[in-house]
Amino acid sequence: MKILIAEDDLNIRLGLCDLLEDEGYTCIEASNGADALVLFAQHNPDLVLLDIMMPELDGYAACRKIRQLDEQVPVIFITAKSEEIDQVLGLELGADDYIKKPFGTREVIARIRAVIRRCAPKDSSPTKTAKNQFELADILVFPEQMRAEREGHKIELTLRDVKILELLHQEQGKVVTRDMLFDYCWGRNYLPSSRTLDQHISKLRKLIEIDPKQPQIIKTVHGIGYRYDG
Repeated sequence: MKILIAEDDLNIRLGLCDLLEDEGYTCIEASNGADALVLFAQHNPDLVLLDIMMPELDGYAACRKIRQLDEQVPVIFITAKSEEIDQVLGLELGADDYIKKPFGTREVIARIRAVIRRCAPKDSSPTKTAKNQFELADILVFPEQMRAEREGHKIELTLRDVKILELLHQEQGKVVTRDMLFDYCWGRNYLPSSRTLDQHISKLRKLIEIDPKQPQIIKTVHGIGYRYDG
């Protein structure tokens, strides 16, 4: 999933990129509204984060033009302004949510997940449902909603969590090597680190396994990778 980040403050922009890329998103950076429009047309992102006060073209104007190109793409404003009139104007322009500066990392991730869920295509037909969700042992995974369920209990997942589970499901009964996981879930340009992968698998097991110390979904194949047996 690609996210366009338009923010003229370099530190904030880089911080958002680091945060979102760690969650599994691909980030496209713009330092002003004009560049954001060019990159939007080139990359067709799945979500846009727009700072309001930017040079050349502010966030409001950029949002107007983005809405002319795409009425559906989720847009979240990043703003230091808190006046009600600004929020109303942003919503009238088609923004889906606000993130106010200064913000915490948990808030950013939570708001992005919430907007993605709200804006996800709603189609309850059997064909659509069967295509987009899949089972792993006793959990049901909903990729578009970035969550899983076990006996009605919701489990919040990151985009990278979903990719790992998708790959294990696709390769059921086969060993998924570390290189396969890095290529599919981090990207081919990522420099692999065994520690990074092991830490992520450990966190994911704590979320989805009944007993993380005796995993039944993500099994370790020592020296090679992991396997889901079904």
